[in-house]
Amino acid sequence: MTERIEINPEVMLGKPVIRGTRIPVELIVRKFSEGASKEDLLDAYPRLTLADIHAALAYAAAALAHETIMLEPA
Repeated sequence: MTERIEINPEVMLGKPVIRGTRIPVELIVRKFSEGASKEDLLDAYPRLTLADIHAALAYAAAALAHETIMLEPA
């Protein structure tokens, strides 16, 4: 995953992006949530590869897996 995902304060304010691009991981996840397919993303972003998409989804899943949510009792 780290081969394909980059966090650099000089690129997109440090948001996780596909390495060597300005394509944020968040954009890939959001486009999927809006109904885009892998093919749609590959067509819209020619520098993107299928492996990049998989790495972005894996990164997002790992980030959510380590997120702590504090709930107040009802």
